[in-house]
Order: sequence, then C-alpha cells, then structure tokens
Amino acid sequence: MSGSLKYKTLLVGLLSLGLMAGASAKQLTVGMSFQELNNEYFVTMKQSVEDATKDINAKLYTADAAHDVSKQISDIEDMIQKKIDILLINPADSVGAEAAVLAAKKAGVVVVAIDAQANGPLDSFVGSKNYDAGLIAGENLAKALGNKGNVAILDGIPVVPILERVRGFEDAMKKHPDIKIVTKLNGKQERDTAMSVTENMLQSNPTLNGIFSVNDVGSLGALAAIQSSGRDVKLVSVDGSPEAVAEIAKGNTPFIATAAQFPRDQVRIGLGIALAKYWGANVPASVPVDVKLIDKNNAKDFHW
Repeated sequence: MSGSLKYKTLLVGLLSLGLMAGASAKQLTVGMSFQELNNEYFVTMKQSVEDATKDINAKLYTADAAHDVSKQISDIEDMIQKKIDILLINPADSVGAEAAVLAAKKAGVVVVAIDAQANGPLDSFVGSKNYDAGLIAGENLAKALGNKGNVAILDGIPVVPILERVRGFEDAMKKHPDIKIVTKLNGKQERDTAMSVTENMLQSNPTLNGIFSVNDVGSLGALAAIQSSGRDVKLVSVDGSPEAVAEIAKGNTPFIATAAQFPRDQVRIGLGIALAKYWGANVPASVPVDVKLIDKNNAKDFHW
C-alpha cells in the first residue's frame, strides 16, 4: 500500500470517528490559512476542506494571505482569538510563517502544514513529493528533446515545494549531459509575470528548446509567450490544473506535460492527521503524497 493510499484509508476512519464523536463532544473549530486563493489549485483545496469539515460537523474559518506573510500571521492570530482547535496552514513563506506556528502552539492548537512546509513546532506536514514532480517533468522534457538542447527554468517564490521541484528538475537534467540549463528566472508563479519573463527568456536565448515552469499558472503565461514567438519550445510544469490539462490534451501544443498534484487528498489527509493528534494519537512528522505525470496520453481522463 502506498503512503498516500495508507493515509487516505486512515482518513476515512478518522472522519467516521469524527461523525460519531460529533454527537457527544463539543463542536471542533478548524482554521485554514492559504498562501493565496487566486489559483484554482488552492480554490480546489478550500472546497475540499469545506466539505470535509462539514462531514464532521466542525466549524471552519478560512483566510487568504495573498502571498503576504504579515497578513497571514495576522489572520492566524484572529483565528486563535476565535478559539480554533486545529490550524491547517499553507504558508506564504516557510520561514516567515514560524511566528504564526509558535503563536498557535502556545495557544494549544494542533498545527498541520499543508502543501508547503512551515518552520516551527508543527504537529505534522502533508505535501506532495515535489522533488519527484520536478524529476518526472524533467525526464519527460529530456525525452521530448531527444536528450539534447538548451532549457530554462521558470522559477517561483522561495518555499520548500518550489525549491524541491527545481532541485528535482536540475537532477533530471544532470542525467543528460547534452542538455544545458541556460537560464533560471522568477515568474513569481503568476500568469502575466511569467509571460513577460518568458518573453525575455526567448529573446535572450535564441537557441532555447525547452522550459520547466514550477507551476501551471506560470506555465500558462509561458505558453502564451511561446505561441506568440512562433518558436518550437517545449514546456513542462507542475500541478495538474484543469486549464493546463485541457491544453496538454490537445496534443498539438508546446505544453507537453505536467506533474500533477492532488490538492483534495492533501487537505483531507491533513485534516485527518490533525484530528488524530487532537484526539491524542501519535502522528507522523510528515506524510508525502504521490504525484502523477500527465501528458497527451492520459490528460483527457485526469481531473483533481
């Protein structure tokens, strides 16, 4: 049984316990702080935690940090004042979020980081195998390029998942000595910024053959730049967002693959782990969630 499947099975049991416990115990209060909600990936996660807390009759507070760690800390302080029992934190900044984690733990709150690691005394962390995501995306790009050529990295914010994706991609490229990484620029994981950055990449590197984007939102901006240039530059990414998958499914596009994450699984497993901790169980320090390569062969059948 894979790690992800093991904890999905655990979650079903925990949610069932939660439903039974809800009839006799006080109502649980859960807070979830997102690094952003201007991204379908996190919107999907929010919908999932809303459904899961409804299933166990828990009260839920959510907040959007909009990539502002100061706002995230303030939002979490507000949640603590509202007497939350569990905090699920998707940090805007892995280091900066430590103050919020410390405040929550001081108040006796169970704290689980989701998707991105946070510094501080977490009870657990649930996130994708981001290194693997970068690695399999890189291997797919290398194969598409015939194991030779010049490639670029469209980077993002300095949180652990992004750093791990880049590390995985770079390690994949090391296996192919005839592929050279010629530039790495920050598209900030935003469509418009990534489009502008990719335009600069293409202008500065006339022999560029491929691009790795750290997320699908940025990759869609990169795609627009590639298509406008008329260049034959192949694109791979990470996330598995519906818009990206629909583009890949066309089969006649520069966008050839994405390493898909499973946001619904992450947040539901995270809530399950937090419930187990709240009820006194020992929980793992981290729970890695598998990723899956999506290309033209399986894109039509994939969805979050």
